[in-house]
Amino acid sequence: MSKSDTTEPGADDRALVRRAKAGDSEAYGNLVARHERRIYSLAWRILQHEQDAEDVTQETFLSALEGLKGFREEASFGTWLARIATHAALKIIRKRQGLDLVSLDAGERTAAAEAVPHPEFIADWKQSPERLVQHNENRRVIEAALAQLAEKHRLVFILRDVEGLAVKETAAVLGLTEANVKVRLLRARLQLREQLTRAFGDARTRLAPHTHEPGENA
Repeated sequence: MSKSDTTEPGADDRALVRRAKAGDSEAYGNLVARHERRIYSLAWRILQHEQDAEDVTQETFLSALEGLKGFREEASFGTWLARIATHAALKIIRKRQGLDLVSLDAGERTAAAEAVPHPEFIADWKQSPERLVQHNENRRVIEAALAQLAEKHRLVFILRDVEGLAVKETAAVLGLTEANVKVRLLRARLQLREQLTRAFGDARTRLAPHTHEPGENA
């Protein structure tokens, strides 16, 4: 193992990017090997389809290679790849649905219209979904819970909490306002927490859901 292989991943990425920009194909191959699995996982979570995820992964690295000289390195190479992959995946979603990107926002409804639901199942549970999803344990349960989210909520959760994009970056990638991103993220977290609580929570600490009287404000 070379000395560069033992360095912090982000720093090593920067060194490989510089070499790849100078025409070193082996350096770019190392970048692909380092990030390929993560980009495939991102594409699969968005699209829920193996072949589409493979196509997005291939397109992502081809697009990155073509645009490498223009990569300004203001964000990490991994974040840049995630943006490319997300845009490629959104193209497939648009093609599936016959929609343009803005329609993923259902006409850019206001954040206030995205009412946050009261959970139906509440129990003591120590870990938040955005932290639990980072761990490999119980991956099948977590992936199944993610798949049950509405697409618009799943996309925001994946980009913000799984990929670590900032709210501003997530908004830019999805063509949303930052307010919409924040509300959708909250909805996604609450829905995931409720689903995962059923699997991981202590049922003995379950609380009855709050019910509204007629005319009571939501």
